[in-house]
Amino acid sequence: MYSSSELLKMVNDTIDSLPYDRKPAALYDPIRYVLSLGGKRLRPVLMLMAYNMYKEDVESILMPAIAIETYHNFTLLHDDLMDRAEVRRGKACVHKKWNDNAAILSGDNMLVLAYHRMIQCDEKYMPAVLRLFTETALEIDEGQQYDIDFENRSDVTEAEYIEMIRLKTSVLLACALKIGAILGGASAQDADALYEFGEKLGLAFQLQDDYLDVYGDFKTFGKQIGGDIMCNKKTYMLINAQLLANKNQAQELDMWLNKENPSREEKVAAVTRLYDEIGVPQLVREKINHYYQEAAQAISRLSLPQERTAILWDYAQSMLNRKS
Repeated sequence: MYSSSELLKMVNDTIDSLPYDRKPAALYDPIRYVLSLGGKRLRPVLMLMAYNMYKEDVESILMPAIAIETYHNFTLLHDDLMDRAEVRRGKACVHKKWNDNAAILSGDNMLVLAYHRMIQCDEKYMPAVLRLFTETALEIDEGQQYDIDFENRSDVTEAEYIEMIRLKTSVLLACALKIGAILGGASAQDADALYEFGEKLGLAFQLQDDYLDVYGDFKTFGKQIGGDIMCNKKTYMLINAQLLANKNQAQELDMWLNKENPSREEKVAAVTRLYDEIGVPQLVREKINHYYQEAAQAISRLSLPQERTAILWDYAQSMLNRKS
């Protein structure tokens, strides 16, 4: 079986070698730029890993794996535009390097390219793969809309937030794993178990992403710390801070949430201090561990010997021991 580093190299080498022969260049240059920014390539690596647990010729599904990465980066491109973010992976976002129109149109083209690359799979499995990929794309848009809707609500519950991040983040990890399993000829039971594994892992991963947005290091995280705080984003941390704050803490938190044009440094520092006082970091770590354990239960149901699932479990653990 291939190691995660070997699979990552395959993914990066394939992305680097992708030809962009079509014109106009102004449409494709932002796409090449976005995909060249790197990243962990979690989704294509997970797809290749899932496939490799059943078959050895992982090179045969590199293009569908690149399709997942293309789609993921399309969502990030538009997400950055909607959030008016300036930096992604330490580099300027497309709408900052080019303009809003370039981000919209090149993003749209990335979505089409993702489908073009996904259909380069074994025709026998194509209907099942496209059904899952399309359903996942719909769910991700639904999650994004919930995320937008939550910006104007003060009564978002923890359960609503978890469902939002399941749709916005988890289902694509789950989709990558299940497509890898389908293309590898896995049983329906194994494919479903891998989907659940990815779903639970994705919840833990997104909660950790929220945590790192507050407590991470810019140099390793690749984007400005405190972005969620500045946007008053309804994260697991903010929802629980509002729920558990005492009267004085609630008043101060409300003041910062409603303050017009606050100093970034002051607001991030103040809200982070309130999170610390209320005990929010520990709550997040406990929730992350909860989903981590559920992911472990899902992978234990696979019909494969442990030596074939160990690489996937080790990779999941490395995902949740990250600093960035």
